[in-house]
Amino acid sequence: MDTGTTAFMLCCIIGLTLMIPGLALFYGGMVSVKSSTNMMMMTFGAVAAVGLLWVLFGFSMVFGTSYGGFVGSFTEFAGMTDLLEPMTTVDGLPISLFAVFQALFAAITVALISGAVADRMKFGAWMGFATLWAVLVYFPVAHWVFAFDGVVTENSVGGWIANTLGAVDFAGGTAVHINAGAAALAVAIVLGKSAMFGQLRKPHNVPLTLLGAGLLWAGWYAFNGGSALAARNSAAIVMVTTFVATCAAVLAWLAVEKIKDGHVTGVGAASGAITGLVAITPACGAVTPIGAIFVGGIAGAVCVYAVGLKTRFGYDDSLDVVGVHLVGGVIGTLLIGFFASEGMPNGVNGLFYGGGIDQLWKQAVAAGAVMLYSFVVAYVIAFALKKTVGIRVSPDEEEQGIDAKFHRESSYDWQPA
Repeated sequence: MDTGTTAFMLCCIIGLTLMIPGLALFYGGMVSVKSSTNMMMMTFGAVAAVGLLWVLFGFSMVFGTSYGGFVGSFTEFAGMTDLLEPMTTVDGLPISLFAVFQALFAAITVALISGAVADRMKFGAWMGFATLWAVLVYFPVAHWVFAFDGVVTENSVGGWIANTLGAVDFAGGTAVHINAGAAALAVAIVLGKSAMFGQLRKPHNVPLTLLGAGLLWAGWYAFNGGSALAARNSAAIVMVTTFVATCAAVLAWLAVEKIKDGHVTGVGAASGAITGLVAITPACGAVTPIGAIFVGGIAGAVCVYAVGLKTRFGYDDSLDVVGVHLVGGVIGTLLIGFFASEGMPNGVNGLFYGGGIDQLWKQAVAAGAVMLYSFVVAYVIAFALKKTVGIRVSPDEEEQGIDAKFHRESSYDWQPA
């Protein structure tokens, strides 16, 4: 066991864990005060459910020996007991620690979807959807993307995107953001529009949202940097590209917001930061710092407009999961095909560095496959739940507020001084 690598990954796991309250605060501040607690509980509930699934069979489905490149063995690492043996993986990292790191990826991905259903989905139905989507979508897709041949055991065979297609995704642009964004679109369509759709939906607490965005930004260094699986130069490089892309995205979002609306907003700054972080996630190990500026800047400028697609096409993506995570993830994944540089950790050249269109084609296939699979299966899951247990709160319950009706508590207990 390499103690330096182990210590580094322990710190990254702590950083990833900070993303859980970060996401809860980010989403919780943007919704109505009447459903803020519910919104935060959706994050924590999804994390808890996925954590148990991961130990039981999730890790095995992702990193077990592959069935045709589609999904790993359900039983090879079931219960994760075998991972407690003194086995090691890349650079002496204990597999048990690697498993916890990847478990947090899974949990956060599922929790991201909840932003699309704010104010109107039953908590029990959300937990059912989160559980089924993790098993039927996230675990197989993560196998496609993250399970390189031999990553856990010397003879293990991994997923088709990582090993056969050869698309680049350093930390989860496809498996995390496109995956969650496509699912968010599907469940938002099945769930239907809220009573407030088409009206100006003001966040109830902008500082809460900015605080959440800040925690997410901090945790994202662990998300991307930890994907190097060791405290080495590649981890340092991806932290640099992550930082500069996020800065570029914030400035681009605010610039376009000023031109379009005549003012800049705190929610715009927070959304710009998350957009940059999303876009650089797949590209952080492929592009130079200058390339990262283009990745973040393009994503920040485009996603300002992408969040308005819900009004144009009539789907109620309450907190812009589609506009930020799906669109931002696609942008970051495709721009690898243009800005990738062979001198970066991923070691491939994009179109602008003499690599031709081959890498761009691979990126497009990966993005399209994940998007299509996630959308279709998420739609089927949501539709099945709608026809069986029901997923939508009643109009009266929506008006009264989910917090009071379903949780019997409020986010703020207003008392006279």
